[in-house]
Amino acid sequence: MKALASAAKHKLSICLLIASFVWSVWFILLGPTSIINILQAYWPITLTMLFGSMVAGGTSMGGGAVAFPVLTKLLEVPPHEAKIFALAIQSVGMTAATLTIIAMKTKIDWRLIWWASNGGLIGIVIGTLLLEPRLPPDFIRLSFTMMTSSFGLVMVFIQLRNSERCILHPFWGHQERAIWWTTGFVGGIISGLVGSGIDIFAFSVMVLLFQMCESISTPTSVALMAINAIAGFVLHGLFLNDFGFPVREYWLASVPIVVVGAPIGAVLCSYAQRHHIAIVLLGLIFTELVSSLLLIPLTWNSLLASICVLTGFLCFYIWIAHAQVK
Repeated sequence: MKALASAAKHKLSICLLIASFVWSVWFILLGPTSIINILQAYWPITLTMLFGSMVAGGTSMGGGAVAFPVLTKLLEVPPHEAKIFALAIQSVGMTAATLTIIAMKTKIDWRLIWWASNGGLIGIVIGTLLLEPRLPPDFIRLSFTMMTSSFGLVMVFIQLRNSERCILHPFWGHQERAIWWTTGFVGGIISGLVGSGIDIFAFSVMVLLFQMCESISTPTSVALMAINAIAGFVLHGLFLNDFGFPVREYWLASVPIVVVGAPIGAVLCSYAQRHHIAIVLLGLIFTELVSSLLLIPLTWNSLLASICVLTGFLCFYIWIAHAQVK
């Protein structure tokens, strides 16, 4: 019991250390008056990220998977602004969670992160510059929902089967490098469209194709999303110059929350069993599906496109689940 209490105290101190540093910088740069004004004006965003940040640090869904649908469906923020905000806030929250994961010495697969991140950098540029301007916003939102829902369906059967999981890749060769570069590339495109996606897509490949344990796949996906989010934030902030009002204010209102919530999520994940992680993930996927069906206006074209995306990803996930590289 003493060892457990000591470990919990150590993890809490890591969270507080990271949060204290960010809070100090945030307070010095803004000042008390600006802070009060921003929080009063954008408290719904702050409240959203209170939950979203814990999801970001503790699951493979990412904070953007909460921020993007809530902002676009409930708060009626334009999808492009919601996506930029998702990338910007995850560059802080997911990075804080990743630093916590590293400090706790949680096992993550760095080789996987290296290859997937390289593909993800190219993917997020293509998704942002080439695809997002050409695709209807409702199609983008529904496509993300269908992707996660199809993975959720396959996950249900995987959990019922209760197959044995491995911790890390037992072997690395040219095939694994190619798979993870491609996975990162596709996931980066998804992140370029909705501000999140490389984490859940990579997680699905880890769990279904390589049969990696959820307790290892989750922190690995968190670190992967952190890198991809930073790349996306830099792309929008420095090259496209579209990180301005009101997205900047959304970001400033949420920064002090996510640097606490995301590390706490990472800590909670370190205590969770694999089936607990799966249950939480399935609950989030179900919520995403229901909210999309209720809040996004469905036309025959969007419904047909959603069915096609759902079928395509479902076939893909079933295929890789049967392939099972070991």
